[in-house]
Amino acid sequence: MKYPINLREEELKNRVGEDFFWQYDYHTAIGNIDFTVCGLQSNSKSMPQSLVWAEAKRGTVDLTKALVQLILTIGKARTFDKVMPPAFLSAFDCQKIAFIPYADVQEVFYLNDFNWNVAPSNHETREFKLLLAMVSNTLAQKSLLFDFEFDGKELRNFIKHNLKIDYTTISKIRIDKNNFIIVYNKWLQTVKPSIAVNWELAKKNGIIDADFYLADLLSQENQTIKEKLYVILNKDHYEFEKSLDEMGIFTIKRTFFKDNQRAHAEFWNKYERPPREQYWNYIVNRRDLLVPQDIRERKGSFFTPQIWVELSQQYFAELLGENWQDEYYIWDCAAGTGNLLAGLTNKYHIWASTLDRQDVDIMRDRIKNGANLLEQHVFQFDFLNDDFSKLPDNLREIVQNPDLRKKLIIYINPPYAEHTSKVNLIRKAYKEQLTQTEIQKKYGELLKKASYELSAQFLIRIYQEIPGCLIGEFSKLKALQSPNFEHFRNHFLAKLERCFIIPSNTFDNVKGVFPIGFKIWNTAKKEKFEGITALIYQKNNIPIGEKTLFAYNDCQYINTWISEYQNKLNASIGFLHYRGNDFQHQSMVFIESLGKSSMTILEINQNNLKPICIYFSVRHCLKATWLNDRDQFLYPNAGWQTDSEFQNDCLAFTLFHSQNRISWRNGTNHWIPFTEKEVNAKAKFKSNFMTNFIQGKLKPQGNGTLLETEKVRTTPLTFSVEAKAVFEAGRKLWAYYHQVITQKLTIGEEQDEVNASLYDIKVYFQGKNEQGRLKSNSTNTTFKELLNNLRSELDALAQKIEPKIYQYGFLKR
Repeated sequence: MKYPINLREEELKNRVGEDFFWQYDYHTAIGNIDFTVCGLQSNSKSMPQSLVWAEAKRGTVDLTKALVQLILTIGKARTFDKVMPPAFLSAFDCQKIAFIPYADVQEVFYLNDFNWNVAPSNHETREFKLLLAMVSNTLAQKSLLFDFEFDGKELRNFIKHNLKIDYTTISKIRIDKNNFIIVYNKWLQTVKPSIAVNWELAKKNGIIDADFYLADLLSQENQTIKEKLYVILNKDHYEFEKSLDEMGIFTIKRTFFKDNQRAHAEFWNKYERPPREQYWNYIVNRRDLLVPQDIRERKGSFFTPQIWVELSQQYFAELLGENWQDEYYIWDCAAGTGNLLAGLTNKYHIWASTLDRQDVDIMRDRIKNGANLLEQHVFQFDFLNDDFSKLPDNLREIVQNPDLRKKLIIYINPPYAEHTSKVNLIRKAYKEQLTQTEIQKKYGELLKKASYELSAQFLIRIYQEIPGCLIGEFSKLKALQSPNFEHFRNHFLAKLERCFIIPSNTFDNVKGVFPIGFKIWNTAKKEKFEGITALIYQKNNIPIGEKTLFAYNDCQYINTWISEYQNKLNASIGFLHYRGNDFQHQSMVFIESLGKSSMTILEINQNNLKPICIYFSVRHCLKATWLNDRDQFLYPNAGWQTDSEFQNDCLAFTLFHSQNRISWRNGTNHWIPFTEKEVNAKAKFKSNFMTNFIQGKLKPQGNGTLLETEKVRTTPLTFSVEAKAVFEAGRKLWAYYHQVITQKLTIGEEQDEVNASLYDIKVYFQGKNEQGRLKSNSTNTTFKELLNNLRSELDALAQKIEPKIYQYGFLKR
């Protein structure tokens, strides 16, 4: 079967439906999805079962990108919250069709810090490119591709054997690894409120709603049939926390329903329970996907990908020798369900502890299924609160023996919770919860600000109370680079023997994209960390280079430097907003007409314009990436003060950068870099400050300018070739804008909009969305061409500025 290359998309969908999916319903519309395949319905009230959701494209395209567009479409609308997801996602064009099991990509929809509010069809957005990078490897390995003409028989055979469904009404929905999370979200809204539990109190005692859901899900006739669950459904009530009383009699806590189990019955009447047994272990083992975010952060319910587990163990072997597992003891004191210990061979030398009793049960259940651990070596232990007297005898002996400790490896991926994150700064109660750990109370003075980071609490207890051991730990690079960890580094005197760096988006449920390091510390060697060169690995476990990590001990930072240029005059031209000294705060460095913000603000005037433009350019010339996320900007040396070309390049860069958000709508625009004549404006600008500044026509104000080069300047600034190219590209854009508004606006309107900044010009041609944010694209092709040209010239100027950022000490290389 071959379709014409110029076939319209709607016709293509009809033809593909008729030729390959004629036995199914392919006309049902589900959200914004192009093409759906569902089971046939016997009546209008029955619920169709989704089998395929597909993206259709006319012509021939890259189906990987089409699948990413489909994922963005689903994620943006959260279609999976409203309709049960299908067995497969798909994409097709006139020549071929691809399928990917929904289960292989479903976890991407639960990313905690991903902006889904972009146009899925725009393949140039940052979000599209980020998602493409995240899932491209999975799509390449797991997708099935068929050519309509040459693979028609194989395609029909695939459909026949994989899209099986009863042609009658689907009376109950089957639950599997594709949809158990979706059913859980619906359960939260319907069943959870009907259970007689004080959830806040329960959470403090280690009970979460997911345990009740699993008890429901893995039951038959309202009786839980899966062993080793923390909560059991027993007909009309739940049971949990079995314990021995003083008389040696088992007691069981029970809780019932508030509504005589009505909501529970109505909900589960729609679903087939239990799921097929082949899914039970997967669902229980992925309980972490059901754990609320705050508990995941506290307990560390984050799976370490097997690829990095294996690599970390290779690093141990390189450092300690090939027999290291027989010569050393290993304790994972933040084990979760124990996946970090996979691949270790000597179970007599391995211990695993976790805060959560449910995880202990899961690990012991895995032992029965072949996991290489000893049941008595798996135990519940709160590392940040419990005393070592609660350890198993054989492990406690090792911890307390100085000679044996030298052969002990603490091997962990500790919780990453931090009160300094943007969300937790608001959640005061959460901050208080972190401060209540015994380790924070005990070592808070040693750690200072780092004491609110759970990973730091783990490390300081190991260092102080298990001296001489080795530590192999996955964590952010804060302990190595963050200014908040300087006190930690002053006390944590251990030699960093090995380190590699990997991207955070390869880990489950970790929000954001930043570097995670695996580090092997030797606490027997007293050494203050100053720096190390680490290998960088991408998702496919291939090294892509090296990066030197600096400790930034006893450093002064760029924000201290720029604060020295606070110079208030009546003639303010705008405000610099800024936060943080590292790349992760790059988006929080911008210039606006208004001086209201939750961030640090610096008033801009002619006396400090150049230093502020240098600061702005240094913070934006280099793109923020996952790899430089924690690199710190520093207090510069004095070399920049006599480099006029560098200063002027930074002025040009700042004038035309997108983070310069000056707008005439918020006051007079003093940042227009051209005269009326240069852009053929039809009315006079309200301010010619910037062109007068560039030409040397402004008189010094106040006590004089802070820069010697500006004190008596009466001549125009001299710009580099690259800066001149930026000005010319900008001039053409401004001139086109004035040409357009002259044709479309009345004279009255022109008087205001003639004062447009670059931001105003972009608003004019691109518009704003419902949230008031600038849209990412424009339908005006001339504007897009001019803007792209300006961006290209600005990138060239940034490349020219970059070497001097290192030369003048703003960054370490």
